[in-house]
Amino acid sequence: MSEEILKTLQVNLANDRSYPIYIGRRLGNLIEKVSLNYLDRGKKVVALVDEGLRRESPSFVKEFIESVPTYILPSGEGTKSVKFLSETWDFLAQEGVDRTGIIFAVGGGVTGDLSGFAAASYLRGIGFYQIPTTLLAMVDSSVGGKTGINLEAGKNLVGAFHQPQAVYIDIDCLKTLPSREFSAGMAEVIKYGLLGNEMLYRSLLSLTSPLNSLSPELAEIIGTCCLDKAKIVESDERESVGTAGGRALLNLGHTFAHAIESVAGYGEYLHGEAVSIGLICALRLSIIKGYCSPESENTLIELLNSYSLPIKIESTLPVSSLMNAMKSDKKVSSGQIRFVLLKAIGSAFVTSDVAMHDVIEVWKSIGATET
Repeated sequence: MSEEILKTLQVNLANDRSYPIYIGRRLGNLIEKVSLNYLDRGKKVVALVDEGLRRESPSFVKEFIESVPTYILPSGEGTKSVKFLSETWDFLAQEGVDRTGIIFAVGGGVTGDLSGFAAASYLRGIGFYQIPTTLLAMVDSSVGGKTGINLEAGKNLVGAFHQPQAVYIDIDCLKTLPSREFSAGMAEVIKYGLLGNEMLYRSLLSLTSPLNSLSPELAEIIGTCCLDKAKIVESDERESVGTAGGRALLNLGHTFAHAIESVAGYGEYLHGEAVSIGLICALRLSIIKGYCSPESENTLIELLNSYSLPIKIESTLPVSSLMNAMKSDKKVSSGQIRFVLLKAIGSAFVTSDVAMHDVIEVWKSIGATET
């Protein structure tokens, strides 16, 4: 069967950095044609592939990268490290990739972030394609050009803005995605509704049953999230708007989430699971500040629960360690922690005007301990 493109979007940026997003089914042949086009012109093509994807969907991987050198990256947040970045650079050098070479990043957010940073830094920058295969990567990390790795001090502290040549979203990949991973992606979908798309949020609440990989609404919802992110990236590609909002709005819940991931140890929580808890924290802080109604918290909890997403931490994490991790977050500006809060559902803003004792109370409310 031939490919089926359900939706095409465009991220419009200056200086030839614009690129398309294709959402569809059975896109392997289409991606293979792109690869062959480079090979026919004498350019080097390599693929960086998530180990879990290769195991669960070998036919998808084999379909379009069988003829190119492939480097398999272990699944999990621990791969976003200096160690695996260095190994990826060595792989590119050993394969003779030059400045005209192309990387295909095939996997979830970890694979995309690491591959994108490798592309941004190798030979001072080569081209790459995002082929996200998890829901979280499809709706968020594959779009916008943020790439990077983690340090022990914090998440995504080293990275670069490096836009892909294109994004190919094959929703058939979600059929083999573990349910826990699908739910983790839904946390990012819910985030988009909270921060700027009340209609999306209400539509999620109105579904008669939670979304799954076979839901007929899924392609449209993925497209909505990609479009929302594209608009934000177009207006603020490098998160330079500052406290006025812009791209920083996409970090709703993430200041809390990144602290949880860092203190608990990368991999203890999936990124989307940490974001789920972070969304509860951000909403509670917004309620404390007098913006959102307490009733909105019950609705969010119900929505997160429908996808079996956590709303509190499940292990002992000290408040002091979480606060210190926040201070190391890349969103800290002039020594002040920036928070994304909600004026209302679908309306977010960025502020540093937050009392730390309120933040501590929020941490305690989701299970953080005094010591």
